[in-house]
Amino acid sequence: MELPELAEKLREMYNTAPKDEKALSVHLFGIKYAAELSRFSPAAVARHAGLDGYAPEINKARNLARYVTLNQ
Repeated sequence: MELPELAEKLREMYNTAPKDEKALSVHLFGIKYAAELSRFSPAAVARHAGLDGYAPEINKARNLARYVTLNQ
């Protein structure tokens, strides 16, 4: 997956999340796409998605991904 597509996934997850779960959606993104994020910096993905302030949260979630599994 390339940077624009990854950023679009982040933007989509953020925009479709309920108002009180926006940050949670960013964390879920970081966990779900941790492997793809290894190719790009969280700052670049966040900036490309228009969510600059969330880069640290993406990074935290990416690091947590090896310890958690997502439930559906």
